[in-house]
Amino acid sequence: MSAGSNAALDLARLARRAVNAALQAAETGAFTVLHPDGGHALACGLTASIAVRIDGHVGYYCAGMNQRAAVTIGGNAGTGVAENIMSGVVRVTGDASQSAGASGHGGLLVIEGDAAARCGISMKGVDIVVGGSAGHMSAFMAQAGRLVICGDAGADLGDSIYEARIYVRGRAASLGADCVEKPMRGKHLAELGDLLARADMTADPAEFRRYGSARKLYHFHVDTGESS
Repeated sequence: MSAGSNAALDLARLARRAVNAALQAAETGAFTVLHPDGGHALACGLTASIAVRIDGHVGYYCAGMNQRAAVTIGGNAGTGVAENIMSGVVRVTGDASQSAGASGHGGLLVIEGDAAARCGISMKGVDIVVGGSAGHMSAFMAQAGRLVICGDAGADLGDSIYEARIYVRGRAASLGADCVEKPMRGKHLAELGDLLARADMTADPAEFRRYGSARKLYHFHVDTGESS
């Protein structure tokens, strides 16, 4: 299936399953999804280089498992937006609820507003750029990838982090287990500048701090209570 300059899929007339099936079958083209009205699991499982604009707020798990597609949500997104994203770009023009980009392997997730708790939980290579602030336990157990927060970060940032990198422009309320502040070197400034440019954000990389793993949780130490 292909589309012309822009094909409209109206959820006021079509079932969600039919809309998702049309998007999943498309090989090329641009699509606008009308009247989402907070519906769940929209534009999931896309595997082609198509462009999708969702004209309004969405519910849970929008654009999950995305590959190659460029999905723009013209409003707010519920829990788990872009969960398990593999590639492509997902952009939220408003705010995102908890667990945005959870377990993402690749691609780029842009949240122009604020993100709630656990943004980037267990991320495995995805890049996430938040234009506002992010809630508590963001990047919890983050394994790989980059999380950029242009505002403030909530409590327990990067708890149990592995090799992901976190950049925060504002204040971090507290750092989680094994998460520490690290120096901002030239390569990090360049990396951050590239991420901000890809996300269409105008922040100055020099205003950010970098956080990552202290690597103290890599080895398990048993406390027997015995003195040596």
